[in-house]
Amino acid sequence: MAETVTLSGKTSPGLLASLDPLLREWLPRQRWFAGKGRPVTGFSLVAATELLPLENRLGLYHLLVRAHQPLTLGAEPHPGDCYQLLIGAREALPPRLAPALIGHVEEGPLTGRTVYEALYDPRPAEVLLEALRSQARIGGLHFEKEPGDEIRPGLVPRVVTAEQSNSSVVYGDTFILKLLRRIVPGVNPDLELPLALAREGCPRVPAPTAWLQAELAGESYVLGVLQPFLQGASDGWELALRELAKGEDFAAEARALGRATAEVHTALAHALPTVTLGHTQLQVLVDGMIERLDLAAQAVPSLRPYAPALHSAFTALADLAAEGRTWTAQRIHGDLHLGQCLRSPAGQWWLIDFEGEPSKPLAERRMPQPTLRDVAGMLRSFDYAAHSAGGHAQGWAEACRAAYCSGYAEVSGRDPRTDPVLLRAYETDKAIYEVVYEARHRPDWLPVPMAAIERYATSDLI
Repeated sequence: MAETVTLSGKTSPGLLASLDPLLREWLPRQRWFAGKGRPVTGFSLVAATELLPLENRLGLYHLLVRAHQPLTLGAEPHPGDCYQLLIGAREALPPRLAPALIGHVEEGPLTGRTVYEALYDPRPAEVLLEALRSQARIGGLHFEKEPGDEIRPGLVPRVVTAEQSNSSVVYGDTFILKLLRRIVPGVNPDLELPLALAREGCPRVPAPTAWLQAELAGESYVLGVLQPFLQGASDGWELALRELAKGEDFAAEARALGRATAEVHTALAHALPTVTLGHTQLQVLVDGMIERLDLAAQAVPSLRPYAPALHSAFTALADLAAEGRTWTAQRIHGDLHLGQCLRSPAGQWWLIDFEGEPSKPLAERRMPQPTLRDVAGMLRSFDYAAHSAGGHAQGWAEACRAAYCSGYAEVSGRDPRTDPVLLRAYETDKAIYEVVYEARHRPDWLPVPMAAIERYATSDLI
């Protein structure tokens, strides 16, 4: 995209230059920064919008900034990732905002000011909610709202600290605003799919109330989504670990979660187009799986002894396609696991975070895919929970797998286990991804996916 600067109020073009040395230190430390391990060599400003004028004690700036980093060996040329920043500026930072400190500006339009991550400050967070409530237009920022939905003013904000790839603010236990951090142009599935599901009447996904977009150089960027806050809901991963620690059975929850997954898949198939995958499309899918396996075996030596056997999971799928077998593909969650699910105190399950795998290109995340990809992701999550809880709990994971698939079949009319070749291919592909991730980021966790790799490589059935 062409670099564009959208200015509002008295925002100075020298703003980014004054922030540059501070952002070089601060940005790579953020959990949602995608370019870890490579230095930031510079920034370019995509857009800057002044939300509160500096004449006040508090200045507030919305920035879209492209971070430039050296390319990794063999990587294709890339202009740099674009990040959404909300920067506050004060003469002095009160102690309660100390965790949000970015630094002290020594030159440029903010000279003498202290700048910080503004989401930690209630006033900037209130500005965002009020803009959504009033459907404001500020520079290139468009604040949109679903017709008929009400946003009550005066809701007290608090930042959610347990985020990774994005950032969230809860407003009075009524709404949660998810701000996307790494920004790409186009239709973001984290807004597209929940909107489609809400209009289909699916109760398993919180319906978007409002959202924030940027219109720049003829392209649209989804920047954030406001949804109802599910008060008292339990994170599926944490819930599973608690039950494991108590020695409690999780099969009933897994069955209910399988039903919820199938409800979402059924609604998505009604709301959005489906396609048929034949030999040509399946061969492309299989080729991608084999390529990922080969690259993973090069990167992780402990995977190499199993690589020949793992190939068979993919070639078996290609053989079925060559014989004329076809599969239906549709829009799916794309990154489904226990951590993407919430359970209400009454036992209702919701699916959240439809962004897909953020590292994948947006076009790939929006492609129709077999629903078994989501199923495989959840089955791998049960396995992860069992192994990460300590000891040997494979029986617990197997019981969860069976219950989840049975619950899924109760709604969809088709048990995922009746398509074992495709399910095995997706589970194997997911485990290979996990091996590479753990080897790079959490070596102590590497035995978890490696246990699955050994099982997949030495058994005809998963």
